[in-house]
Amino acid sequence: MLFVLLLAVMLISACLGAVQIRLPELVSIIAAQLGFQTGPGFQPQQEAVLFAIRFPRVLLGVLVGAGLGISGASLQGLFRNPLADSGLIGIASGASLFAVMMIVLEATIFIQLQDVLGYYALSIAAFFGACITTFVVYRISVQQGKSDITTLLLGGIAINALSGALIGLMTYMATDEQLRNITFWNLGSLGGASWKSVTTLLPFIGVPVLLLPMLGKSLNAFALGESQARHMGVNTAMIKRLVIVLATMAVGASVAVSGIIGFVGLIIPHIIRMAFGSDHRLLLPASAILGAAVLTLADLVSRTIVAPAELPLGIVTALLGSPMFIYIIVNQKRRTQL
Repeated sequence: MLFVLLLAVMLISACLGAVQIRLPELVSIIAAQLGFQTGPGFQPQQEAVLFAIRFPRVLLGVLVGAGLGISGASLQGLFRNPLADSGLIGIASGASLFAVMMIVLEATIFIQLQDVLGYYALSIAAFFGACITTFVVYRISVQQGKSDITTLLLGGIAINALSGALIGLMTYMATDEQLRNITFWNLGSLGGASWKSVTTLLPFIGVPVLLLPMLGKSLNAFALGESQARHMGVNTAMIKRLVIVLATMAVGASVAVSGIIGFVGLIIPHIIRMAFGSDHRLLLPASAILGAAVLTLADLVSRTIVAPAELPLGIVTALLGSPMFIYIIVNQKRRTQL
């Protein structure tokens, strides 16, 4: 069902936009690329838009949505906390801090990095920021060779506060042009999608999407408590490291390419639990598929609702996610009272 939903959303997103492409024309364009001639004709402009703009943007939305969805589900399972997401342990704030520093400071090291890496300099800086802050939080939580979940969460809160303060300082120092770039980054967008960005992001999302579902049985054991999971034969220390590393890889790469996009990693696992239950063997892959579909749909709304302008993607996900999150809270409160 979710695969069918994702395929339908991808087709609709590829067809709709400033240049309209009907489904028969889409089939004809793809057939022509494969060397076949079938169906109605199409305009060269439609073919150029489809392969240069639409397909990369749709695929980038699928990758980012899948990465955010599965990382949110895995972190919630690890922390046994339905409110856990990438922002809780500092992944998103660390990526945002390094991106803002890259935009504002224009220090020698950043200029050299930009000369070497060009277009990807900002994305790579954000990815390293996510990795560094996650490593710091994880090292804070380690006691006698074991990671304490409570300390990890508290360390994440502290890192988020520190990153927020430093981002505020950078914003205070920024020029008008830099402020616009910071705002664009913090609100998120897939507007810079290209085949290069898709191929660059693919391994960073593909590895977590393939490996995290293999940890589903162990995360089911974590639901009983860490000590019980250990007694059941689960190597809890290794599972914690794997989940944190893979989630950081997915979220850090997503934020590096698309900026800050909220609520996807938080809401999608809730929807899957409400519909299909809490078994992580199903929850993790299902969250990846539904996250990909929801983010692709949100991107379609962001680029068509105020066309020819484009609404920042983070605003759309917040407008869609906030009411859903409030509904989940009210529904759980009603169940508790009953």
